[in-house]
Amino acid sequence: MSRIGKRPIPLPAKVSVDIQGSHLSVKGPKGSLERQLPEKVIVAQEGETITVTRQDESRTARERHGLVRTLVANMVDGVAQGFERRLEIQGVGYRAQAQGNKLTLNVGYSKPVEMTMPQGIEVKVENNTQVIVSGIDKELLGNTAAKIRAVRPPEPYKGKGIRYQGEYVRRKAGKTGKK
Repeated sequence: MSRIGKRPIPLPAKVSVDIQGSHLSVKGPKGSLERQLPEKVIVAQEGETITVTRQDESRTARERHGLVRTLVANMVDGVAQGFERRLEIQGVGYRAQAQGNKLTLNVGYSKPVEMTMPQGIEVKVENNTQVIVSGIDKELLGNTAAKIRAVRPPEPYKGKGIRYQGEYVRRKAGKTGKK
């Protein structure tokens, strides 16, 4: 039995779950999310909790048990509280601007990099160097934050680039020069 999969998911107040076969929809104060669940995993609502069980002990059922439980828990947390990722921009002259659902990054290229955020993702910029990406879908949020970071990942010599807040960038020594 999966240690993660067997834990029940508590439902916060104002969150409703609708399970129809292998289709799950979760509604809450922040919005609603839907997901098609994989085979061999059963999701059931029992009062104020959601439980995830597997149909049999096959390899695929065991693999998906913990995964589905985590996905459902992330959906419930997302519609109740939402998620947020913070990115820092480091480097001389590096900055970001947000206008609506567009993010413009000036990170050392000849032209600014413009990114359009997917639906359901909000972006804010503080102090021109702090990018806050927020939304209710944790998977989409993580992918969007990774795409922003991939525009200019932090480099190991001077540490310039876009990094997650609190991310440690391992530094390297530069050339030693001729002796």
